[in-house]
Amino acid sequence: MRCIYTVCFTSSLFIASTAIASTSPDYDACLLNAVKTQNGTLTLSDIRSHCSDNIAKAAPVTITDPSQSSQSSPSLMSQRLQDERDNALNPFVITPHRMNYLLPIVMTDSINNSAYKDSQWGGKMKNAEAEFQISFKTPLNYDDLFIHNDGLFAAFTLKSYWQVYAEDISRPFRETNYRPELFYLAPTPWTPFEANTWITLGIEHQSNGRTQGLSRSWNRVYTDLIVEKGNFVLSLRPWWRIPEDKKDNPASPKGDDNPDIIDFMGHYEVNAVYKWQDYEFSFTGRQNFSTNKGYGELGMTFPLWGKLRGYTKYSTGYGENLIDYNHKQQRLGIGVALTDLL
Repeated sequence: MRCIYTVCFTSSLFIASTAIASTSPDYDACLLNAVKTQNGTLTLSDIRSHCSDNIAKAAPVTITDPSQSSQSSPSLMSQRLQDERDNALNPFVITPHRMNYLLPIVMTDSINNSAYKDSQWGGKMKNAEAEFQISFKTPLNYDDLFIHNDGLFAAFTLKSYWQVYAEDISRPFRETNYRPELFYLAPTPWTPFEANTWITLGIEHQSNGRTQGLSRSWNRVYTDLIVEKGNFVLSLRPWWRIPEDKKDNPASPKGDDNPDIIDFMGHYEVNAVYKWQDYEFSFTGRQNFSTNKGYGELGMTFPLWGKLRGYTKYSTGYGENLIDYNHKQQRLGIGVALTDLL
């Protein structure tokens, strides 16, 4: 149906007013009062029209200009960052950093027995184990530092590998990695293909807290370019390893525990996350092109019950953790996740 804009606007205003009036307690009171006081000449239709007009004049009516398009909902990463900022001062909320999960069963095609050959666990570990990760962060500023919506954060991630099925060696935790870090995150004005972008600058320490022979650690400075559009996020994280002195002898507590770690871990990491309906898919990849050593990981979360989500992941290559930085294997695990990435 064609109509002049002012006529359509007036009709819309009348419909909106009538709808508001018909659901208002004042409208019901007006009807009751009119029935009691009218002289009998007004019809029921007249009374309804009279009350609708009176209530509509007093009620505020919000009209949406049809020439203006509705604002799109924020993308998932933007929404996560906003939620984190909103809850920063809540003492009962712990802000996740990386994913928090528990995999009760993880199968590997090659447990790293060579790293433990001189220990009481040598040759006795199982190819099945449990794996879990706890990761959180806290802001160090509650107002903007240099630009709008930037922030300085401290974070900590603990990832552990538990030989829970190795009863004959008392079910040890064969490896635990500790990752404290400090980083600055800021949005950038660059919007390729109408995407949002952020830049991160950080410093990170990673170690397994073991004695000599099993000790592994390194420190690195990194930057992270994050590109996000809708339900998809892609990040490129190059790093530079902070050099360490060489050991005087292999048993020395001082010096570099793993001088060749870059040969296997490379100089960068690529991460991608995509959320489709209530499923989240993730990818992590590293590669050192000069040594042809690398690592790839695929993950998926899915609805389970309430806030609990199912989580499964498959990985292949070098550097699953620090003790396995130079050990190649394939791993497949399934369990639950407490938090998603987006």
